[in-house]
Amino acid sequence: MTIWLSAGIIFTLLAVITILFKWGNVRVVGITPVRTFTFIAILFTSGLDVGLIMFPLTEFAGYADIKASPEYAFANPLAIEFGYWGFLIWGFYFLTCFYFCVIEPKVKFFEISWVKFINNVVIIGTCAFTAYLLLSNLPWYLPELGDGSSVIPTFYFIVFAAICFAVYSSTDIKYVRFLSISTTWLFIALIAFMWAGAFVVGDSEMSAFTNNLAEIGTYFANINQFVLPLNDYHEFYLFWWFAWSIMIGQFTSRFVGGLKTYQVLGAMLIFPSIPIAIWFSVLYHYHEMGISTAGIKNFAMVFVGIVFVINSLDSLIRLYTDNLNLTVKRLGKMNYMILNIVALSLLTLLFKLEFLQIQWVGALVIALFFGCAAFIGYSKFKTVNNIDSSPKANKIDYTKIETVH
Repeated sequence: MTIWLSAGIIFTLLAVITILFKWGNVRVVGITPVRTFTFIAILFTSGLDVGLIMFPLTEFAGYADIKASPEYAFANPLAIEFGYWGFLIWGFYFLTCFYFCVIEPKVKFFEISWVKFINNVVIIGTCAFTAYLLLSNLPWYLPELGDGSSVIPTFYFIVFAAICFAVYSSTDIKYVRFLSISTTWLFIALIAFMWAGAFVVGDSEMSAFTNNLAEIGTYFANINQFVLPLNDYHEFYLFWWFAWSIMIGQFTSRFVGGLKTYQVLGAMLIFPSIPIAIWFSVLYHYHEMGISTAGIKNFAMVFVGIVFVINSLDSLIRLYTDNLNLTVKRLGKMNYMILNIVALSLLTLLFKLEFLQIQWVGALVIALFFGCAAFIGYSKFKTVNNIDSSPKANKIDYTKIETVH
């Protein structure tokens, strides 16, 4: 699996370089373009899930234990955490976003029946994994509701409610802008709230915060270390990013609003990384100082985590239901909701029972990447080589999202 993963990463990086070299100045326009801030909000909230909120405080100690994991010795725990979530790996999303916006309309690889089947298996499986992550992390963050380790009926109800809410919001695309922008501001508010709980206003406290931000610079000084998997846990993360990449690319490609290709890459690498860096720097202070998050802070993080889950599920549900023609228009709203709620709830339980693994999903995505490249090389090379713009039918009309359902 490691060799397969490494091959996928190298292919992805080479593909990104090729795109920049050939189409770097092409204006990228999706079928439902939105303004840049909205696009970044959709990207950030759809491209991340509950793990961003809930994982860091459980992981810093492991990254600091270089006796148990000497492979982490080259960087501090904060830089390691950032390397697992920020900057370079957002290039995965850029590759798929550009492909589905500019190249796929000419190639139509994902309209081949067996490809469409695998693609939707990936999307549905990752939807369920997102809900499973929320379920599995609730005992650690809400020990007040249980014994701190067991999943109790209350936690199942919370996840079920999140699935229901996401399925409802996916019934109309007009909700995506409101949900994405609201989630972005809610995350900013959470950062401010947690910052206020960790730092008393003063020079020494501000210095501690800026020192944490500076420690993230170790990531950029050692960015080459993060390209290939450091260990099995990093491998898990990278497969997870691959699993997400193909569907986030499909979804976000709809909303690109006329940025040039190199600007899309810059926006994807830089803008999501800024709030991630700030958030991790605040949480790292909690870890270093041993500040408790019990009570309202844990509830606040869980609430925002649930909103992230809803946001992610919303975009993914809409994607696979469109692909499979299981739309509200065809099924009716009630049947649509029942079908998706039951399917996602059952699949979440399969992940809980460890019957499914996200690594398998990521490996399937890498296979799709290679299959697509082979298909282009064999039968669509001239077509792709002649591409010089986004599809002509895609016009910059920021009001279009108001009329699409």
